[in-house]
Amino acid sequence: MSRIEQLISDIESYIDNCKYYPLSNVKIIVNKEQLEDMLTELRLKTPDEVKKYQKILSNKDAILADAKEQADAIINAAQIQTEELINEHEIMQRAYAQANQLIEQATAQAQAILDNATEEANGIRYSAMQYTDDMLAKLQYIIEHSIKDNKEKYDSLLSGLQNILSVVNNNRNELSGIEESDNEEDASVSDSDVPAPEASDSNE
Repeated sequence: MSRIEQLISDIESYIDNCKYYPLSNVKIIVNKEQLEDMLTELRLKTPDEVKKYQKILSNKDAILADAKEQADAIINAAQIQTEELINEHEIMQRAYAQANQLIEQATAQAQAILDNATEEANGIRYSAMQYTDDMLAKLQYIIEHSIKDNKEKYDSLLSGLQNILSVVNNNRNELSGIEESDNEEDASVSDSDVPAPEASDSNE
């Protein structure tokens, strides 16, 4: 397991082991410094992993260069042997045919070496790219999951606040209705307390 994989696993385990806030099953309490340290190390290690696999990819050139060197050596040896055979006059014709055959065989062998080296280099390149992509996919999943989780927590908080606001508004409306009712009752009592005018004595 690479260090990046280990760090991703450590972060996931750390998040899973964090305690929840009181009366909440979505919010967790984290050690900010500890989490930042793990994220910093992950950020620093990622370029190192990418460089390591870039180095593997660069070995493709070395493999091809080695294959070409072997092919050139085979062709040079064939040419030397051809020249030696041609110099012998009594077997010149046979040497010429053998020389052509050697050159053809050497060329075919050199091409096979180059083909195998190219295939091997491409295989190494694909494996390195696949591994790097897997690492980046895991990192992408953590980031996307974190964004989604925080969005759900934020939406839940807004929904809770909206419910509380509705309760507060209802309570104020109820209080307002009670206050208007009390004012009407007070007005009725005040009118009943006013004394009626005395009847005048018609005999006076």
